[in-house]
Amino acid sequence: MEFDPKSLRYDDRGLIPAIAQDADSGEVLMMAWMNAESLARTLDTGRVTYWSRSRQSFWIKGESSGHVQELVDLRVDCDRDCLLLRVRQTGPACHTNRRSCFYTAVREGAEVELMAPEA
Repeated sequence: MEFDPKSLRYDDRGLIPAIAQDADSGEVLMMAWMNAESLARTLDTGRVTYWSRSRQSFWIKGESSGHVQELVDLRVDCDRDCLLLRVRQTGPACHTNRRSCFYTAVREGAEVELMAPEA
């Protein structure tokens, strides 16, 4: 069966959440938004392209930082309203220069920082 991006369930702004996961380690790296065009660009180029809600523009991961995400595998969840992008990440995924955006845990009511920024 051929993939039809129109079968996805976008929100009222035409966006769908996209979770980036390291294809080798399984580590969850980040979550961002995609629209139909950013998804098409990602599938066409193999370089992950998101939609920036704040800038209202396309954002090719690593375009300015060099911290590129190469698409390895695209998965769609059962409700077709969320994407899982299995990627090869070059450098940190987070804009704070950490490997993952999920570097803060809540333990016993307190926030604990799990990783420092990369040098």
